[in-house]
Amino acid sequence: MGHASDPADLALHGVRVLGFPTTARIAARFGLDRDAVEEDLLDAEARGWVRTLTFGATSGWSLTDAGRTEGERRLAAELALTGSRAAVTSVHARFLPLNRRFGVACTDWQVRPTRLDPMALNDHTDWRWDERVLRTLASLERAFRDLCDELAALLTRFDGYGDRFASAVREVQAGRRAWLDAPDRDSCSLLWIQFHEDLLATLGIPRGSDA
Repeated sequence: MGHASDPADLALHGVRVLGFPTTARIAARFGLDRDAVEEDLLDAEARGWVRTLTFGATSGWSLTDAGRTEGERRLAAELALTGSRAAVTSVHARFLPLNRRFGVACTDWQVRPTRLDPMALNDHTDWRWDERVLRTLASLERAFRDLCDELAALLTRFDGYGDRFASAVREVQAGRRAWLDAPDRDSCSLLWIQFHEDLLATLGIPRGSDA
């Protein structure tokens, strides 16, 4: 059984990983009590670590620079407590080639070059082209699940990524194309980005520096 993170740490971490989430979304992601998450976030807001933002009819939590620093400090302390930094670093190293393959697959799903237009949008009429992307997704799903399971055995907050990604892949394979990259659901792309951000936050690596 992996180490269970402190709920207050998860509340702060959830703001970073989920990106502009509501309190309810953070609570649901980590299986926490919504009222307790709200209290933790209000305390974090009083300390200048998070703030609430509203865009149109949508409101959510946003991390400040101070909150990002505090979140990484807490995650570093968790790695030290569990002695798992080397193992998480190893997973990150093995994730990077998968990340490059996933990026290519996403590009190929969105763009189908033609003789006249190398950046032509993929209209999904070329079955062979899309099938190649789907085969890549299936291969990545298996490798991704292995990494997620390895991390979840160390830190339980990584539990669930593999199952949700596999579910999204099945949706895409069933012809529901939005499940590959739509931002309004747990699509393949959104889950992949969240997992990557989780690794970066855990190891204190600036985004883009591990490309």
